[in-house]
Amino acid sequence: MPTLGVLNGGGPAPGLNGVINAVTLAARAKGWTVVGIPKGYSNLIKGNTAACKPLTEADVAGIETQGGSILYTSRANPTKKPEDMAAVAASLKALAITHLVTIGGDDTATAAMKAAAAMGGAIRVAHVPKTIDNDLPLPNEAPTFGFETAKQLGAQLCKNLRVDAKTTGRWYLVTAMGRSAGHLALSMAIGSGSDLAVIAEEFPAGPIKLDQVVAIVEKAIEKRRAAGHDWGLAVLAEGILDRLDPAELKAKVGNLELDEHNNPRMSEVDLGRVVRDLLMPRLKAKGNDTSFITKIIGYELRCADPCAFDVQYTRTLGAGAVDFLANGTGNALIALVDGKIAPLRFDDLKDPATGKVRIRRVNVEGALWKQSLALQAR
Repeated sequence: MPTLGVLNGGGPAPGLNGVINAVTLAARAKGWTVVGIPKGYSNLIKGNTAACKPLTEADVAGIETQGGSILYTSRANPTKKPEDMAAVAASLKALAITHLVTIGGDDTATAAMKAAAAMGGAIRVAHVPKTIDNDLPLPNEAPTFGFETAKQLGAQLCKNLRVDAKTTGRWYLVTAMGRSAGHLALSMAIGSGSDLAVIAEEFPAGPIKLDQVVAIVEKAIEKRRAAGHDWGLAVLAEGILDRLDPAELKAKVGNLELDEHNNPRMSEVDLGRVVRDLLMPRLKAKGNDTSFITKIIGYELRCADPCAFDVQYTRTLGAGAVDFLANGTGNALIALVDGKIAPLRFDDLKDPATGKVRIRRVNVEGALWKQSLALQAR
């Protein structure tokens, strides 16, 4: 009988356990053996097959509504070294894996496909994509699993902070996770009634100037102040950092952790704090003594208990992955399109120019962004 392995890699997202639950139940219903592979590819690279354990119905009972992952996760990437890929293939062979379900992003999927190739097609792979950033180009604007939970909780946190802002008479500058796209930042802002959302997509192509971002926040503060409100909350998309000029950031901010090339480590930058530090002197020069609190919201969202949408969504994807593999095919990404499970070729999601998966960004010509402008202090 077939033996199915299941693993997840990369960062967490609400719903990981839902996929694991459904994969296990659907495969066991077919009489298959299911093996849980903990910590992504890390144990496979080390040849630590003893860490991999069979999963039964009892092992996954009730986990579908829980955050985190019973199989943990890691960012170990075996594609970087040929010997690591060979070790993964050897470990999968030792475990007698015939089918593999991977849960993760681009690197996790690519590693699985390369492992299948290294084994001469001895295993079939189904990949279930996940990210709270919602930046994968799934058909018909289908969300990535975990996004609905993240935006719900993120909006609730912003709502709470906005009440605090009103009560104390201050402004909150919240930086929302989303390295490449502003979907989460925009949803958190509009879903919480916040006063401003600033996303990278609204700026023309090329580097974003810090003064551009600061000016947008400054004008929002002045507009609300003119309306009699000395408080508010702005959500800044983390993806703005990727578009800033590191040289300008270093020159204007200073005291930033630098990499080996003497450039700022952008992942270590608190965007809200940078904006605050540049904004306060400008406001004080105008007699405006607004006080600020900066927050980064992201890690709080990744292991939250999934909402009902994500529970249903991930279990559908998990069971669909098993059906796809059982039908004798493999090596595809599993998506839900028009209510049906649709296997997608991973190469179809890639940008031919870069060889990397295309990034789905906020469409600034679409209704979601255009109508949101009327709801902001712009």
